[in-house]
Amino acid sequence: MAMQCVSKVELTISCENLMDKDVTSKSDPLCVLHLNVSGNQWFEVARTERVQNCLNPKFAKKIVIDYQFEVVQKLRFAIYDIDSKAIELNDHDFLGEMECSLGQIVSSGKLTRPLLLKNKKPAGKGTITVIAEEIKDNRVVNFEVDARKLDKKDFFGKSDPYLEFYRQTETAWQLAHRTEVVKNNLNPTWRPFRIPLQSLCGGDMEKPIKVVSHCIKFDCINIKKKQKKKNYKNSGVVSVKLCQEYTFLDYIMGGCQINFIVGIDFTGSNGDPRSPDSLHYISPSGVNEYLSAIWSVGLVIQDYDSDKLFPAFGFGAQIPPNWQVSHEFPLNFNPANPFCAGVEGVVEAYRVCLPQVRLYGPTNFAPIIRRVSGFAQQALQQQTASQYYVLLIITDGVITDMDQTRAAIVAASHLPMSLIIVGVGRADFTDMEILDGDDGHLRSPSGQPAVRDIVQFVPYRKFQNASREALAQCVLAELPQQVKCKPS
Repeated sequence: MAMQCVSKVELTISCENLMDKDVTSKSDPLCVLHLNVSGNQWFEVARTERVQNCLNPKFAKKIVIDYQFEVVQKLRFAIYDIDSKAIELNDHDFLGEMECSLGQIVSSGKLTRPLLLKNKKPAGKGTITVIAEEIKDNRVVNFEVDARKLDKKDFFGKSDPYLEFYRQTETAWQLAHRTEVVKNNLNPTWRPFRIPLQSLCGGDMEKPIKVVSHCIKFDCINIKKKQKKKNYKNSGVVSVKLCQEYTFLDYIMGGCQINFIVGIDFTGSNGDPRSPDSLHYISPSGVNEYLSAIWSVGLVIQDYDSDKLFPAFGFGAQIPPNWQVSHEFPLNFNPANPFCAGVEGVVEAYRVCLPQVRLYGPTNFAPIIRRVSGFAQQALQQQTASQYYVLLIITDGVITDMDQTRAAIVAASHLPMSLIIVGVGRADFTDMEILDGDDGHLRSPSGQPAVRDIVQFVPYRKFQNASREALAQCVLAELPQQVKCKPS
């Protein structure tokens, strides 16, 4: 499983039009940040400084918090008028608060909302603005290096050139990277490589490095040759291209929208939805495995979609009025507008659709994958903000159209989309592991490899007794890396 996407985010906070609780002067506001990642347990993360006599404070103290894409991190910004040195917040006047998720802040970059009182009524005309900025502590430098017209022997020796990169320490030059040897080539192009900034210069961008510097090109000077020949210029030219590596938050804060699409298995192997033994049976508490998967993934992703309109489809059922088998029918039975309003809309559409269809078969994935691929293809041709599509397929059984599904996934690997498969029930999901390319590149039946891994499979039974947050963390673990590797 991929590591969690954890970055450090710096929050800058300001307020306007705060209520004035002081009689002879203005309020002395301070902001307290609380975090909630599971249930109703809130804990204090940090406090800003107090700004004296100000109803429009711009807090100088930044708050740094760990950002995890796979987790819904609920934040509460509470403003207090501090008139004494008492630590307890209850000893101070409450000026209002705002609740949101960290995902909402980073997806917008700058979030402004009204402050509310404890009873959820407006705190006067007060507003709070939070700006998020990623702190890039784990930076990596990407290099593309080539050379032209190198000496045949003198500089690199017998036309087998390679390069070495050194970092400067207090006592000596320390080897940081060595390229591969390019055989018999006076105009070599080395494979692109990456060096952690810590390894290259100790994280200090001003520190010199040996062999290459920040200039684009440098001459290869052979000192002995220069002393012998007056018209000597160089022994070739090495070109260095520094390539910026973008983080997942660079994409999100740059305006990338993550679009959520749901595909639900309505094949007969799920069992009669009216029977408690059916995977589609909705318990008296209003849940089943399908709904749990939708809530777990949807609640995280919805913070990164500005319109929160999610297409939702079913497959493998006979649908009214002609009762023909369909492998990509909209849950709301509206082909022209298959969108649902938020995760709640997807859940409601599923509840309404379930008693109106006849579970049938077979279990075909390819049609719905190709449908979402069409969305992603259209997005590539648009000049607006970048779009990324996440298709969640929830299924109970073995894929019937495996060859077509493999071909559809390989074709989709060229597009800005990912496929998350959640397997419910007790079926044999061996084939799903094949689609998840963690152990090697998935290939189409014709042998064409996927250009990148876009599939994540998770069996629901592993999380049957775990929290909703645990399933979301596992299901979404690979998505940030897949977004970073998306086609441009």
